Amino acid sequence: MKLLGDDRFLRGIHAYERQLAKLLALLLAIVIGFAVFELVVESGFKIARFQSDWFDGGLIKLLDRLLMIFIALEVLQNVTAYLRDQVVQIELVLLTAMTAVARKVIVLPPGTENKPQLMTGFGVIVVGLAAAYWLVKRARNDQQSA
Repeated sequence: MKLLGDDRFLRGIHAYERQLAKLLALLLAIVIGFAVFELVVESGFKIARFQSDWFDGGLIKLLDRLLMIFIALEVLQNVTAYLRDQVVQIELVLLTAMTAVARKVIVLPPGTENKPQLMTGFGVIVVGLAAAYWLVKRARNDQQSA
């Protein structure tokens, strides 16, 4: 029964979680590296050949891919912060969510402004995330001042 004792079992689960988080962080770092390489090479070829019309959707696609890489980097920061501090840092998660929503708003296709429900939904999401972030920061500041 000592093998399945609570402390030993929880230590084993905790060690397993940490190893999985390390593996995921490594995999994410590799994927981000390849994504950056692909973005640089592909954009370099398009610039060198004057192939892309940047104002015919090419610039939006470039921004979309760039913002996706930034979001992936923020997720990697979330995982490394978890490994370092052993807690999920809600501020980082909320900032990542805000970046993801901003990406969607930035790369909205033309004609989306004619969809009021979609635009209202984005507005509600932005206000909700901003309010959540403000509440978390306020709670943290109150804890530090106490």
